[in-house]
Amino acid sequence: MKNNENPLGYAPISGLILKFALPSILSLLVTSAYNITDQIFIGNVVGMLGNAATNVAFPVVTLTGALAQLAGIGTAANFNLGMGAKKEEEAKSYIGTGLLLSGILGVLIVAFTLIFSKQILIICGATEAVMPFASSYLNITAWGLFFLLFTTAVSNIIRSDGSPTYSMLCNIIGALLNIFLDYLLMFVFNMGIEGAAIATVIGQAVSFVLSFVYFFRFKAFKITLSMLNLKLKQVIGILSLGVANFINLAMIMLLNIVLNNVLKYYGKDSIYGADIPLAVSGVVSKISSILIAISVGLAQGCQPILGFNMGAKNYKRVRETFIKAVIVSLSISIFFFIAFQFYPDNIILIFGSGDNLYIEFARKYLRIFLFFIFGFAIQPLAVNYFTATGNVFSGIVLSTARQGLVLIPFLIIFPMFWGLDGILYAGPASDIITTSLAVIMVITNFAKLRKKTE
Repeated sequence: MKNNENPLGYAPISGLILKFALPSILSLLVTSAYNITDQIFIGNVVGMLGNAATNVAFPVVTLTGALAQLAGIGTAANFNLGMGAKKEEEAKSYIGTGLLLSGILGVLIVAFTLIFSKQILIICGATEAVMPFASSYLNITAWGLFFLLFTTAVSNIIRSDGSPTYSMLCNIIGALLNIFLDYLLMFVFNMGIEGAAIATVIGQAVSFVLSFVYFFRFKAFKITLSMLNLKLKQVIGILSLGVANFINLAMIMLLNIVLNNVLKYYGKDSIYGADIPLAVSGVVSKISSILIAISVGLAQGCQPILGFNMGAKNYKRVRETFIKAVIVSLSISIFFFIAFQFYPDNIILIFGSGDNLYIEFARKYLRIFLFFIFGFAIQPLAVNYFTATGNVFSGIVLSTARQGLVLIPFLIIFPMFWGLDGILYAGPASDIITTSLAVIMVITNFAKLRKKTE
């Protein structure tokens, strides 16, 4: 009989990565497509202020994703570790707790956003000209945050149950509907930025329904109502393995807020003004989210392979999985580097036109801020590697390093000396430092696994 009768323990690593990572990548790309599609339609219909509006509203989406990763990754990691160690009852308990926790967090994020929407937008850097558009957009999309959080969280569980394709289809169907409704509501019914927001909520609701239905036919075991309990031990276990991914996205949210505010502060005294940097930052964040989705999706796709083999103490397969995933991610990063350096204007104009100053700043932003994009290939993989293998502290260190410990301080210090350009150079400087840290930590961990193998 094969290793634990589960292909995660004996099937070729390359094939497993393709099977689990491709649907995961596509699912996250589809999730990004919600925001990218809105950005494209809003940029071409509403204009530059519309792009700035979605930018200052975006931290709420990032926070929702962070909470989803906290519940989803933590549940999936514990589920895989339990199944790998042949502890089915424990795995059942984690699934029940994780599903209920995801629903509760979804309700809380909706309530928080609706109650404090104006204060959120002020904190996130909205200017006087941008505020009306941002307020209209956020007050509608807030209603879809429950659907977004639950769907994103359980997509990790669905993949871990051996159904990555179904998880992918849930997101794809919702995204395609969103694109169709964006066109219908904005171009046919002339509903402007409100139409884009309504389209997003409807698409998210459809994805939620499809994800929810899956748990009536869960593969590993039958899901029953009696399993849906918030057990303290399981909550702590979920939070402990999901916290690294949560911190990573929470730091990205904080980074977005700090970035918006320093761009507004130093931009108002430059030739570009405050609104152009905000609009460009919104567009570039959506563009870079494509690369992030690929890197994070690859990392999430590797999570079941890493978790199962770690639980089964098959350390050689753990190392092989990580190394092969890094090679794939680096290859993709090279493609994006070429695109950002040689075709920035073509990329920017997809999201609507602007005056010469707008195009000039956008070109500089893409070429400089995202210069060392190779860090995106290693950092998410390293964070997820440590999470999946139970090394919580290492995952937390890496999650906080780029955004919290390095990039945010650089965004505050660099422009004191170099103005608006200092903000742009803070990006590659922090990427070089934190990528080096990730490489050192992974190599050190590999050495420990090698000793265990011996």
